[in-house]
Amino acid sequence: MAKKPKIYIIDVTNRDGVQTSRICLTKLEKTMINIYLNELGVFQSEFGFPVTRHETNYLNANLELAELGVIKPMRLSGWLRAIPQDVESAFKAVPKLKHVNLSISTSDQMIIHKFQGKLDHKSIIEEMTAAVKLAKSLGAESIGVNAEDASRTKIEYLIEFSKAAKEAGACRLRYCDTLGCESPNNIYERISKLASSVKMDIEIHCHNDLGMVVANSVMGAKAANDAGFNAYINTCVNGMGERAGNADLISVILAIKYASGVRENYQIDERINLKKAWELCKYASYAFGVPIPINQPGIGANAFAHESGIHADGALKDRRNYELYDFEELGRGEPEIIETGRQITAGEYSGIKGFRNVYENLEIEFKDDKEAAKVLELVRYANVHNQKPLTKGELRFVAKYPDIARKIFTMEP
Repeated sequence: MAKKPKIYIIDVTNRDGVQTSRICLTKLEKTMINIYLNELGVFQSEFGFPVTRHETNYLNANLELAELGVIKPMRLSGWLRAIPQDVESAFKAVPKLKHVNLSISTSDQMIIHKFQGKLDHKSIIEEMTAAVKLAKSLGAESIGVNAEDASRTKIEYLIEFSKAAKEAGACRLRYCDTLGCESPNNIYERISKLASSVKMDIEIHCHNDLGMVVANSVMGAKAANDAGFNAYINTCVNGMGERAGNADLISVILAIKYASGVRENYQIDERINLKKAWELCKYASYAFGVPIPINQPGIGANAFAHESGIHADGALKDRRNYELYDFEELGRGEPEIIETGRQITAGEYSGIKGFRNVYENLEIEFKDDKEAAKVLELVRYANVHNQKPLTKGELRFVAKYPDIARKIFTMEP
């Protein structure tokens, strides 16, 4: 009996999320997000751009963390243009890279008005297949091919493009709703036809320009599963992303687990552990400097708040009267301690005594002053790097992996 296809999560916060206008993440913050995504059970993190020089040390350091088992079993994948030059540069800069997504535009709009004669329909397929074959020859273990603007691409050409990608060695086709113009029924029909014709797993990458990003992502995944293939939904933590954002990670998981007609018939990756949701989303909010909306599904301040008499009375009698899922499932419910008295913090000008006090409160001890001084120097750099106070998780990371932290803080222009 054939295995039932599943829905997996490929989070793109560290690639598409950081392309959000007016915001950014430091390399330490991107590393922490990878660690938290791994703990949440995400299948793959698109962790950056291997051809971008300032990412090189961070990417290599995170692959080192993967080898140590710190970021494992989650895959770390790089985003590249689907051209041989990018592939060659990427594997030269990041030789231990094993998972990649190669992207190229496929719609008439992009071919005519973006490439403006540099590439046509035929040469796009030629460039993409050459890039896929080169990536495979250089050691790529999994290759996803991204059809940018797939939602505005003629379905016949999209099928031709996808078949060529599969034949060249790609294992997945990323259907990109680049402009967020899809609707649930339309994306279901198109991905049904695509998956059935090409017979390969499908990634669904949607944007929220019309406010339907989670619905479109789930319907796209359903279509791939109904055709007999695995689906990989692209998400961002807290729905970050270009323009109106990408599919919110937690909303997508909750929709698959609890939406009527979905929860009974479709299976999400069993590694998903929502207990880490609260910690991850709060950290990402702090790192991005963007507050979580109070009405954010599962994570917002009002997600489990009841004020009206009828709702409060019903929720107190039985939570299922007005709550679809439990706050404990998302790692919520524990009291949070806020210091209101004296505080000693670790910053770029910290001295050794205050610094050791901070780590003693985290129940971390150093074997001698030499080790403490080494970590103190790194914590100073980390504060300059982040330009904000370090979280407890970041402080623990620097103390536990000082040599890797040093690589992450180092950028060579």
